[in-house]
Amino acid sequence: MSHEMKKVPVVARRAFSSSAGQLRNRIREAQKLFQEDNGLPVHLKGGSRDVLLYRATMTLTLAASMPQKKA
Repeated sequence: MSHEMKKVPVVARRAFSSSAGQLRNRIREAQKLFQEDNGLPVHLKGGSRDVLLYRATMTLTLAASMPQKKA
C-alpha cells in the first residue's frame, strides 16, 4: 500500500473502490451498447441525446458554410 493511501481513512478507501467498480460496470454496459450490430452508425447509438447533438452539429455546419451576402 502506498504512503498516501495509509493516510486515507478506511471508509474513504472503501467508497472509492466501490465507485470504481460501478464505473467499470457502466463502461462494460456502454461497450455492449456501442458494439451491438443494430444498423445504426456509432455516432447515433447513444440515443436521442446523440441524435439531437448530431442534428445541431449538422445545422451549425451548414449555416457556417453558407456565404454571407454583401450589402
